[in-house]
Amino acid sequence: MFIETQATPNPATVKFLPGRAVMPSGTIDFSSPEAAEASPLATALFSLGDVTGVFLGSDFISVTRAEGGSDWRELKPQVLGIIVDHFASGAPLLNENATAEDEIEDDPETADIVVQIKDLLETRIRPAVANDGGDIIYKGFREGVVYLQMQGACSGCPSSTATLKNGIENLLKYYVPEVTDVRAV
Repeated sequence: MFIETQATPNPATVKFLPGRAVMPSGTIDFSSPEAAEASPLATALFSLGDVTGVFLGSDFISVTRAEGGSDWRELKPQVLGIIVDHFASGAPLLNENATAEDEIEDDPETADIVVQIKDLLETRIRPAVANDGGDIIYKGFREGVVYLQMQGACSGCPSSTATLKNGIENLLKYYVPEVTDVRAV
């Protein structure tokens, strides 16, 4: 199995591309060893000790290392070994008891606006963010404010605030005049 690696805008995160589907649909972000218990792969990656985040995308795995821990020259071969072993074993990506996060219920009066926001996120924003090893998840829209959750390489990235405010907020305000602000949750 050949696994390509890519640097991300977040220097603590590397994107691993195993050349096959990872998540059949959606994405999932593990920010602690306790959360990673839902995935045998994420659990194995956290067991390395220097891993502080694992993000599973459609065809990639982003791994974030601890600040001050092993550098990527030491950690990358270990991560590659775990990924290869996981896929070779045929183990499930997620345990049967893994559950998705709850959806936030939006005000029915803003349904048309929410559809526009979600469409822009899906078609213009999420593909670009996925290229950098992360994802942005819609969490809600209230009183002109769009609430988004940054995941994977985007979570904790030094440029994430600039991406959120200068990129995403400007795009949403341009296409959806009812949007006045975008905030990370």
